[in-house]
Amino acid sequence: MPELPEVETICRGIAPHIEGRMIAQVIIRQAQLRWPVPETLNQTLTGLIIQSVSRRAKYLLFFTASGTVILHLGMSGSLRIMPAGQAAGKHDHIDFIFNDGTVLRFNDPRRFGAVLWTTELADQHPLLKNLGPEPLLAGFTGELLYSLSRNRKIAVKSFIMNSRIVVGIGNIYANEALFMAGIQPTHPAGTVSLAGYQKLAEDIRLVLQQAIRQGGTTLKDFVNEAGKPGYFQQQLRVYGRAGLPCVSCNQPLTEIRIANRSTVFCGHCQK
Repeated sequence: MPELPEVETICRGIAPHIEGRMIAQVIIRQAQLRWPVPETLNQTLTGLIIQSVSRRAKYLLFFTASGTVILHLGMSGSLRIMPAGQAAGKHDHIDFIFNDGTVLRFNDPRRFGAVLWTTELADQHPLLKNLGPEPLLAGFTGELLYSLSRNRKIAVKSFIMNSRIVVGIGNIYANEALFMAGIQPTHPAGTVSLAGYQKLAEDIRLVLQQAIRQGGTTLKDFVNEAGKPGYFQQQLRVYGRAGLPCVSCNQPLTEIRIANRSTVFCGHCQK
């Protein structure tokens, strides 16, 4: 599943191509995604100008004067900038066609993605209004994590993956940040110290920034707006490396399941 760095990579990639441009047509080939695509989306969007493109958690937001398109890539979705007239493939479900001929194409083999429309304030939409802070913004701190974690028995890895606590920390980056912070992922969230959370918040921010600079992580499905993979997987320290030597101490890495998610850590470096 595309995580925060992958969605941010796509957001930055498509914005220069569609901001300030008028939508000439929306072609919907498959409306049955995670939630049905609005039947009137073409009529609604035709003639509107994309004023800005931004990201909230793992959602992409296309702002217009009349409302906002809320788009989620699901498990395997991608957005690509295509030349006009290029034939659609089997899983190319939606085209946003702009007045200059630019085509933004949504591809989603598993159909777990979503393309929705709201005329209300985007941050008040049911999918967005209860989300936690963005980890790359100033409101996300170790002090916040510490205060929210008190008396919580849930594993610290599951705690930081809870989107009501902080958004965008998917499985890959939770593994990586906990390793960098030296915190074993099984520890109850309420037992991690303030200093531990301060270090963890810094490392969450650092690993996400590193991944964004590398264009995200491609393990199977992810490609950017130009159809190219991300390269952060070459820098992964623990995720996907079970049984291999720790990059810090050379001890073999351990893999377990937490909340049915693959969790890899170093029993020597993470306490």
